[in-house]
Formats: sequence, structure tokens, C-alpha cells
Amino acid sequence: MRTTTVFKSGNSQAVRLPKDFQFDTREVEIFRRGDEVILRRVSKNLAAAFDLLAAMPDDFMADGRDDAPPQPRAAL
Repeated sequence: MRTTTVFKSGNSQAVRLPKDFQFDTREVEIFRRGDEVILRRVSKNLAAAFDLLAAMPDDFMADGRDDAPPQPRAAL
């Protein structure tokens, strides 16, 4: 497993990406998955969203949803 340097850049923490990990774009998505921090290229379409939905287990929300009733709103 490879390692890299973590350092401060202003008030932010930064990581140096080795050449073979560099992106060919100026913007990436960042999110946590457990104890991992994931960087990935921003998707240009909804294919990734459909892939995530297709990967949901068959029993996802099998018991339905327990939503609160809508809040009353003043008429315009």
C-alpha cells in the first residue's frame, strides 16, 4: 500500500497525490465511507445515481416509510 504526505494549506488540510493518482479535472467529489475518504471525478450524467439505485438490496424500505405529516403552510 502506498502512502503520501498530509500537510496544512491555509486553514485546510491537504494531501499530495502521487503522479499516478492525479486527476485530469479541476473538480472532484469528496465523501466519507466508514473510515475512508473517497475522491472521485464529478459525474457528468445520472448513470452513477442509477447504478447506486440498482445496487440497493431487494428489501430496502420493505417496511415503508415513517414520514412526519407535512407542515401547515400559509396560503399565498
